[in-house]
Amino acid sequence: MIQSDIAANSADSFERYKERLTNFSNEFEPALFISLAGKSLIWIILFFSLSFSIAFLYIRYTPQVFESGTTLQINSSNNANKVLDVKNYDAEGADALAADIELIRSQVFLKRVLSTLPLEVSYFEDGTFKSNEHYKESPYGVEKKLKTGDIQGIKIYITKKTANTGKLSYTLAGKSYVKNFTEGEWIKDLPQADLRITFIDKSWTGESTVKKNQFYFVINDLESLASAYLPRLNVAVMSEAAKTVKIVFRDNNPTKAADIVRSMSSEFIAYDVERRSESAKNVLEFIDTQLDAVFNRLKNSEGSLEEFKRVHRVFTNTELSNASMIRLNALEDDLIRTQMEKNVLTEIGKKVESEKKPNVSSLLSMLAGSEQLSSLTNQVSSLYKLILDREEALFQNKVENQSIKAYDYQINIQKNMLLESITAVKDKLDARIENINKVTAESEEKFKTDPGAEVELSRLQRLYEINEKFYTLLLEKKTEYQISKAGFISQHLILERATAPKSPVFPTPRTSFTIAGFTSLLLSLVLVLMRYLLHDKISSLNEITRHTGAGISILGIVPKYKKDIPISQLLVDKNPKSLIAEAFRSIRSNMHFIADENGPKVMTVTSTISGEGKTFVALNLAGIIAYSGKRVIILDLDLRKPKIHLGLEVSNLKGMSTILIGRDTIEDCIQNSQLENMDFITSGPIPPNPSELMLSNKMYEVIDYLKTKYDMIIIDNPPVGLVTDGIDLMRRADYPIYIFRAEYSKRSFIQNVDRLLNESGIKRLSVILNGVDIEKKGYGYNYGYGYGYGYGYGSSYGYYDERADLKKSQRNKK
Repeated sequence: MIQSDIAANSADSFERYKERLTNFSNEFEPALFISLAGKSLIWIILFFSLSFSIAFLYIRYTPQVFESGTTLQINSSNNANKVLDVKNYDAEGADALAADIELIRSQVFLKRVLSTLPLEVSYFEDGTFKSNEHYKESPYGVEKKLKTGDIQGIKIYITKKTANTGKLSYTLAGKSYVKNFTEGEWIKDLPQADLRITFIDKSWTGESTVKKNQFYFVINDLESLASAYLPRLNVAVMSEAAKTVKIVFRDNNPTKAADIVRSMSSEFIAYDVERRSESAKNVLEFIDTQLDAVFNRLKNSEGSLEEFKRVHRVFTNTELSNASMIRLNALEDDLIRTQMEKNVLTEIGKKVESEKKPNVSSLLSMLAGSEQLSSLTNQVSSLYKLILDREEALFQNKVENQSIKAYDYQINIQKNMLLESITAVKDKLDARIENINKVTAESEEKFKTDPGAEVELSRLQRLYEINEKFYTLLLEKKTEYQISKAGFISQHLILERATAPKSPVFPTPRTSFTIAGFTSLLLSLVLVLMRYLLHDKISSLNEITRHTGAGISILGIVPKYKKDIPISQLLVDKNPKSLIAEAFRSIRSNMHFIADENGPKVMTVTSTISGEGKTFVALNLAGIIAYSGKRVIILDLDLRKPKIHLGLEVSNLKGMSTILIGRDTIEDCIQNSQLENMDFITSGPIPPNPSELMLSNKMYEVIDYLKTKYDMIIIDNPPVGLVTDGIDLMRRADYPIYIFRAEYSKRSFIQNVDRLLNESGIKRLSVILNGVDIEKKGYGYNYGYGYGYGYGYGSSYGYYDERADLKKSQRNKK
């Protein structure tokens, strides 16, 4: 049972170990991130400098865009219509507001607005990177008489030669035109147009210091200009309940932007008056045509009546009964109304047939007031709605679009239906007129027994009264519609008048520099984040402890030394009170927490690869222990690339390799250092079989012998990341020490420590972090200096080609 628990615990430990190996770099490390940001400071400054320089150039050379706007309240009514009860069939409410907005947005209306402004000719001045428009500020003026439209939209450069002469030049269809001119005289020999130039500003020299032909003008086509300006126009509803509309226009010239918006508001009011009074105008035109015809008939009937009375001397019709006369009068009134309705239908039919887009408002006005014709009102309203829908669709689509063709098809069908309905109603009216005439004739038959003269007088009198009533009715209608037309006043209010803006809306310094700042910050974050993600160097003890778990002991750190390293690499004897010496004393004190038993001790020092400072740490740790009065000996067992003899500047003719093969004795190979109580044995000549020698029984006999003479035996092991020769010695050592070098050792090296702990069974393994820059890391030291070093191997024998690593390590010699 106990064995199964142990096995389960071992399995859990192994799983946790594998999980650490897989996710050892997934945790975010703020300290490392800040450190990398500090190292990237030059790039960050470069990003910000470049971004703000681009923003400055962008603001300086990008054409400025100015925005001007006005606020309208749309609310129109006709007080005369309300008084006279004349119906108005224009759209109302939300439909009217939507229709007005579409009108303002339309290219047709914008063209009308542009035609009221001095935009037939635009004047410009070229700059190095952009052109400036001299709207209402040009030093010269141009009058034109176009012969063809080819010259429109072409840059025509102008140069002033003398006080009253100059030169024009332009290129059209690959052909260049140059013409001298005199101020105020027409230039008539140009094939495209006659031009006349006037110098408004007499002080203008016309000279250019930047670019030849700097001043130029463009003859505009209002249709093309409206098409180009339309995307700059924005019309939006501010409040549907209050019927307020915001009109905004953007342009490179602030004065022009304000003029266009002001003109749009005034032209909309004027156009609204024209549009709403147009239906009354059409009805008046129809009434005038009818008045002429009825007046002639009235005049003829009056003449006939007077002539008949004069010839027959008949002046009364007393014998006709009053009841019969009342009936005949009613028939006459009905006949007048019917004939008038027929005339209205005839006029409507002509308008529908002759006009592609009939004015539906005028048609509805003609139908107003007639109960007989009310059946046609719905059809005319449907036609009106189709025409409006087609106009709205044209705002987003071209004429060739299928949706527009579908509207045209529906409009034609509706017109045909309307014409058929008009024909049917006219047939009914003809039948009614015929019936009225028939009834009238029957009524007159009753009086055939009367004297012929009196009957004829009654007929002429009745005809005269019919024409008189018809004429009077037309006069009344004319008066009503004249009052209606005069009574229309636009109720649109300009709540906010357009003014010339003083500052551009684009580009703005605040926005441009803000974007530059955010862009620089983003690039800086991306750079630091990429360096963070790609960073695989050990920076602090925290990284080691976090990625190895709690099983590893931390002996301490060795600060980075920034001065020149002596050849011996032994620093603690040069300045015993230095920060380096204090760091090694701290490590010596911490060693008591690992193994504090009495008797001689064995210490092994190793690393993952060469260049991490294991020999440096071994030498200085031996020196600091020797200062405490204990006898210390250093063994150089890095038999492939020995360094102790280089650090202590002695020969390497004999040493551990010759001892292990029995050529020399231990006593013959022990050498004394310059420090009291500190001896050493070099590695000796490089053997062909270092692994067999280190794992031989002779190796342990040497250690056992040295224990009898020394308090501490420090073994400089080969790097275990490259070879495994020294693992058995580490397993037997009292102080197995693993060296990492800050900003040199890779994070993946930490896995070797885990393997030594979990797989090799080295339980007392402890870590020293070498080369720490304490000016950047808060390790508790108050000193402002550290140390650094660099060295390499001169022999061709080795674990791998370390030239690249040597270059990195040699940087610390500076």
